[in-house]
Amino acid sequence: MKGWGKWIGALIGFSVFNFFGGVLGFIIGSMFDARTSVEWDERFTGSTNYTGKQAYQRSSTGDFAASLLVLTAAVMKADGKVVKSELEYVKKFYIGQFGAEKTRIQMQALRDLLNEPIDVRSIGHSIRYQMQYHSRLQLLHYLFGIAQADGSISTTEVNEIRRISGYLGINSPDFDSIKAMFIRETGGDFKILEISTDANNDEIKSAYRKMAKKYHPDKVASLGDDVRKQAEEKFRMVQEAYENLKKARGFS
Repeated sequence: MKGWGKWIGALIGFSVFNFFGGVLGFIIGSMFDARTSVEWDERFTGSTNYTGKQAYQRSSTGDFAASLLVLTAAVMKADGKVVKSELEYVKKFYIGQFGAEKTRIQMQALRDLLNEPIDVRSIGHSIRYQMQYHSRLQLLHYLFGIAQADGSISTTEVNEIRRISGYLGINSPDFDSIKAMFIRETGGDFKILEISTDANNDEIKSAYRKMAKKYHPDKVASLGDDVRKQAEEKFRMVQEAYENLKKARGFS
């Protein structure tokens, strides 16, 4: 039975609360496996050389559910402070997925993580090999949303998200595209469409079709309503960037 708890938890969570319910079940199941792991070693070796917390870290390495929570904490404390608006952003997102009671458990785990050192590199690599690319792009959008929750995105937050993005295997044009959706700057519409400022009209049209397909909300429809809403917002920004360039260039 060793190691089965997280999968049983994920199965129950998925059957009741969809994909993100499975994520929550995976976290809770991993905690169960951690305790069981310590008991297992004590039973068969007579001792254990690690604490329950260390056992949890050991058993949950590579678990996407725990990894998602860890990346949330990494971005929240990137600028050296954790503000209420960021906590509320995360809380609102999780309530939409899990409900109030299960979100309470998540938020407590998050508060604990905010006081711990975080190995973003190993977590990012773990998610990279467990998650499809379009879902990783949506994860990046979520992380930028956390950073923006207090009304502005600091350079340290951008750098932390950029670092995470690299570990997630997200290419630079995609990172710059999503960043441009949150931080408006000269040439931002071109960056959103991932083209240079000297692109011709046909290249702009082609880029729009490509980006509309890449960011279509249907790609993440299985991840729940809140994730889909974020995807719809990203899709809307792609459309807006295209309309801005059409107007500026005078083509239809």
